[in-house]
Amino acid sequence: MSEVQLQDLEAQIEALKSQLTGDMFADMEVRDKIHNLEMKLKGVKPMDSSIDCIGCGS
Repeated sequence: MSEVQLQDLEAQIEALKSQLTGDMFADMEVRDKIHNLEMKLKGVKPMDSSIDCIGCGS
């Protein structure tokens, strides 16, 4: 992943974090998006490779 792509992912994560309200249920969808972007950023894949990850597409 290029430096520009990494910076773009980090910017998206920060933008989503600014939308958090503190209400766990209201924030669930935003937190899921943050989690998926962080997995892409860190190159994390699901442990069971027989199952495709919907969030990161691995």
